[in-house]
Amino acid sequence: MSTLVLTLITGVGLGALYFLVASGLSLIYGLMHVLNFAHGAFLTLSAFMGWMVAQAVGTESWGGFLLSILVGAVVGAVFAALTELVLIRPLYERHIEQVLVTVGLSFAAVALFEGIWGTDPINIAGPPWLKETTEVLGARIPNTYWVLMIAAILVLAALVLFLQKTRYGMVIRAGVENRSMVTALGIDVRKSFTLVFAIGGAAAGIGGVLAMHYSTFVSAHLGSTLLIFAFIVTVVGGLGSLTGAAVASVLVAVLQQFANSYLGGTGDFIVVVLLAVVLLVRPSGLLGRKA
Repeated sequence: MSTLVLTLITGVGLGALYFLVASGLSLIYGLMHVLNFAHGAFLTLSAFMGWMVAQAVGTESWGGFLLSILVGAVVGAVFAALTELVLIRPLYERHIEQVLVTVGLSFAAVALFEGIWGTDPINIAGPPWLKETTEVLGARIPNTYWVLMIAAILVLAALVLFLQKTRYGMVIRAGVENRSMVTALGIDVRKSFTLVFAIGGAAAGIGGVLAMHYSTFVSAHLGSTLLIFAFIVTVVGGLGSLTGAAVASVLVAVLQQFANSYLGGTGDFIVVVLLAVVLLVRPSGLLGRKA
């Protein structure tokens, strides 16, 4: 029983991490129709910057931990906004060029990070509480998973409230549906689109710092590894659907954890099978809109 509970809760916690990475990816595609393959670079740079801040303040202090998350969000937002302004804005409606540019940026970013911080993973230490466990129905759950779940819930709520309840959120949604009409009203839609990238980058930045603590290391390839699962989650949930990304994140991670625990470590294979089934049966994803 305790093993079952441990597998289930850690699966949900891992799903929370997948959602933090995939939420920005899904948001950018859903509103901008841009498949951003450089999303992992936002995450990795944020993790490195968060690690450097934590080193300066104190890696085992809660102040350093929280400040590193804040710095990660800011770095991710700035990097994403600059990417949109310099590389993506001239290429709207040119999807092949967008893919080539963002793939090139992701490779260049990894090479740059390796040149600055080296090719070997850097071990990190967070607050001691994160290394401790909390007992649930006889299972000892690492506290890192609880932090991931809380962060994912807060990010999802913030994104939904922003898009549904704020003026900028309404402008963004209106600009996506009818850009010429919104422009005719005197609203600069381009600024709103840059804001979308910044918000997606901030979510990736938060995910990057928390992924660093989950993995207990940071490396130039941290974002690239997680980006694979982020794309799977985005496709399974439905391209552009935040709710779909949240549901798919939990589904993918729980299946992965159970397969690793009970099916001889075949978690990654099961996830790929799930992706294939969804693409064959429902290409629009679980909660995606049919074309």
